[in-house]
Amino acid sequence: MIDRLEQMEQRYNDLQAQFSLPDVINDHEKYQKTAKTLHEIEIPVEKYRELKLVQQGLADARAMLTEADPEMRAMAEEEIAALSPREAALEADIKILLLPKDPNDEKNVILEIRAGTGGDEASLFAAEIFRMYTRFAEQHRWKIELLSVSESGVGGYKEVIAIIEGERVYSQLKWESGVHRVQRVPATETQGRVHTSAVTVAVLPEAEEVDIKIEAKDIRIDTFCSSGPGGQSVNTTYSAVRITHLPTNTVVSCQDEKSQIKNREKGMRVLRSRLYEVEMDRQNAELAKERKQQVGSGDRSEKIRTYNFPQNRLTDHRIGLTLHQLDLIMEGRLQPIVDALVTHYESEQLKADSQAA
Repeated sequence: MIDRLEQMEQRYNDLQAQFSLPDVINDHEKYQKTAKTLHEIEIPVEKYRELKLVQQGLADARAMLTEADPEMRAMAEEEIAALSPREAALEADIKILLLPKDPNDEKNVILEIRAGTGGDEASLFAAEIFRMYTRFAEQHRWKIELLSVSESGVGGYKEVIAIIEGERVYSQLKWESGVHRVQRVPATETQGRVHTSAVTVAVLPEAEEVDIKIEAKDIRIDTFCSSGPGGQSVNTTYSAVRITHLPTNTVVSCQDEKSQIKNREKGMRVLRSRLYEVEMDRQNAELAKERKQQVGSGDRSEKIRTYNFPQNRLTDHRIGLTLHQLDLIMEGRLQPIVDALVTHYESEQLKADSQAA
C-alpha cells in the first residue's frame, strides 16, 4: 500500500507542475484531463501526507520514552495515546480510498420507477417514490428531467422514467435498484386494514455514445400521437416515439410536447443506458448479483426495502437498517440510508480484498 501511495504522491506532484506548462495551459482538453486526474487522487494524497506526519510524530514520541526525565516520558505517552487512534483512522480511510472505483460512479443516471403488485395503491406509491428522489436530487443540486410518464386513473404513476444529471449521481443512487414495498392503509380502505404493495426501481448509469455504439440499421423508430392519461394503449398514453433495438428487441418509448426530434434524442439516451446495463451484466455477472442490479418481477417478496407508514418506519433488508423517520425520508432525506449502504458495501469489498490477499 505504501508503494502505491508513494507513486500516487509523485504523480500528483508531477501533474501540479504541469499546470504551469504552456502546452497544458493552452490545450483545453489536456488541461481538463490533468485537472480531472488531480481531483481523483487529491484526497488519497492528502490523507497519505497527514499519515506520514502522524507516523513521524509517533516515532519522535516513542524515542522520548527512553528519556530519563519522567515529565518527558509522560509527555511522550500522552502524545502516543493521542496519535495512535489517528494513525489507525487514517490507515482505514486510505484503504477505502484505494479500493477499485466503479467506472460508472461519475455518470448521470436513468431512473425508472414502475408500479408492481397492488394496483392503484402501487401507482400512488410510485408517484411518491419519484417525488422522494426528486427532493433528494434538489438537495444535491442535481438536474432531473422527466422523459416519460404513464399515469394511473387515481393520479399515480404506472411508470415514470427520468434522467438525473449532476456530480457523482450514480455513486449515490446505484443501491436504490430493487423492489420497494409499502405497508399502509389506502385512502380507499373503509375498514382501516393495512395493505401491502410494491414498486420496482431501476437506476441505470447513462451510457455515452463511446460506451455503446448503436448502428442505424439496428433500430426501428415508430411515431404515435399521444392520447394522454387513460388511453387504451400504453404507447399512445405516454409516448410519441417508440424506438426498437432489433438485435435485442429492447423497446423504448418517450414523449415530449415540444418536438419529435427531442423525443428521439431522449429515447436514444434511455436505449443506450439499457443496452449498456445489459453489457455490464454480461461482463460482470458476479458483480451484478452482488450489486442487486436486477429489480425482479415486482412481487411483494422480492424486496430490498419496506416503507411502513403506520409505524413511521423504514427498513432496508440488505443491511438490516431500520429508521423511524419515514416522514422525513419521503421528503427526500435519504442521505443516512445512502451513507449506510456505501459503508456496508465498502466493508464487504475490504473483506473480500483481504481474503484474496
